[in-house]
Amino acid sequence: MKVILKDYVKGFGEKNDIVEVKNGYGRNYLIPQGLATIATPSAIKMAEENIKQAAHKQVKIKIEAEALAGKLKDLKITIPTKAGSNGKIFGSVTILQLAKSLADRGFEIDKRKISAPDMKNIGEYKATINLHKEVSVEIDVDVVQE
Repeated sequence: MKVILKDYVKGFGEKNDIVEVKNGYGRNYLIPQGLATIATPSAIKMAEENIKQAAHKQVKIKIEAEALAGKLKDLKITIPTKAGSNGKIFGSVTILQLAKSLADRGFEIDKRKISAPDMKNIGEYKATINLHKEVSVEIDVDVVQE
């Protein structure tokens, strides 16, 4: 089933992208949640017109994303957490904690744009921040014991 995305959907694309999804996912999740519409010929024409009108805005957004990526490139985040004597964390460090830590440093980044491995032990990890379709940056995350 082809759908036109109305908003960013992780793993599928950005607003106004025309993507192929499984029928059940489109009908039972994307469309009822207001994240997509069925890609009829008239809807595709409207989406293409929206893309043309927003093309110059996208260039500006991409430049801003690249500038932000330059600032984030050398950033290392330290997250203190409670852990046992063997280095195992009680629970895990979540994407929400990463987003909050970035916000504390002055970077307001949506948690949906951050992806990271399961952080269940003390140590160093790499988190990826997708700032734009074509711009992503990896940051170092150091999980330390309180």
